[in-house]
Amino acid sequence: MRYILILIATVILASCGATVSYDYDTSTNFAGYNTYDFYPNISSGLSDLDNIRIMKATDSILQMRGFVKSDSSHFLINFFAKEFITESKNSIGIGVGGGGSNGSVGVSGGIPVGGNIINQQLTFDFIDNKDDKLIWQAVGTDELKVKASPAQKSDYYFNIISKILKGYPPKK
Repeated sequence: MRYILILIATVILASCGATVSYDYDTSTNFAGYNTYDFYPNISSGLSDLDNIRIMKATDSILQMRGFVKSDSSHFLINFFAKEFITESKNSIGIGVGGGGSNGSVGVSGGIPVGGNIINQQLTFDFIDNKDDKLIWQAVGTDELKVKASPAQKSDYYFNIISKILKGYPPKK
C-alpha cells in the first residue's frame, strides 16, 4: 500500500510544471552537431532582460552537456515566446444565505487569490548553419507569476529550458 501511495504522489508531482513537445528532421545525423551559437537577430517577443536570461540558461545547460559555443557553429538557436495573462485559478468563496418557511435567498462570490499568471509558450528552433534549414524544434509551455522577481524568472527559464533541451539530440 505504501508503494502505491509513493507512486501516486510521484505521478502527481511529475505532472506539474512544463509540458514539452518535440519535432525534428528524421534525415539529419545529429552526431556532428556539437557547436552552437544564437541566431543573430532574435525577435522573441520578450524583454531584453528575459532574452539574456534565456541565453544564459541555454549556454549553461548546453555547455554542461559538452556543447561548445562558437562563431563558426554547426547550428544556430532561435527562440520566441507567445504569452497571455490569466487570472489565478485559486479563490476564496464567501457566501451568505437565509431561509424561511416560504423561500430562501442566497448570495455568494469568489475572491481571487495569488495574482495573475503568465501562460507562456516558449519555442526553440535549431537551424543548420550551413544549409539554413530547421533541424530540431521544441515547444515548452508553463506558467509564471506576473509579479515574479528577477531571481524567480531566472529559475523559471532555467527549469523550462532544461526540460526543453532534455530532448536534444533526439533519440532515434
